[in-house]
Amino acid sequence: MRWFHAIDERLAQAERALLIAVCAALVLLMMAQVVLRYVFGAPLFWAEEAAVQLLVVMTLFGLSLLVHGRQLIAIDLLARALPRRLRDVLQVMLAALMLALLCFVAHLGWDWVQRPGVRLEVGATLRLPRWINYSALPLAFACMAWHQGAALLHALRALAAPARSGA
Repeated sequence: MRWFHAIDERLAQAERALLIAVCAALVLLMMAQVVLRYVFGAPLFWAEEAAVQLLVVMTLFGLSLLVHGRQLIAIDLLARALPRRLRDVLQVMLAALMLALLCFVAHLGWDWVQRPGVRLEVGATLRLPRWINYSALPLAFACMAWHQGAALLHALRALAAPARSGA
């Protein structure tokens, strides 16, 4: 299982690097837009579309990093009231359910990106094929599913730990 967690960490490092690069690009783009608009009176006509696309990428992959760090908002009132063993069982069930949901959404996203109508769309100002931008959704959800798989393995290990100590 160490290899799975090692890949999970490498994936998280790649996502962090992507987020840093995208955030830097967004900041530079917006700074250039402000200078060109207000100093030279010649704004970049495509800057808003590009900024929105960069923001979507940041949001999706930022969410993936939250899944990796197990930092998503959770209501744990019920889990805290349960005994340790039942809490571990509940964690495994919720992790498996979340993994199934993330895989399902990633699959739907890939199907959507592959549709001929979507493949033919182009951006209004950038004139780039939209499927490139839309691919961020299934890619991010696939990364989230990988991170959730690591969380499921962790939850299974926690569930199995008391059984091993009793043997």
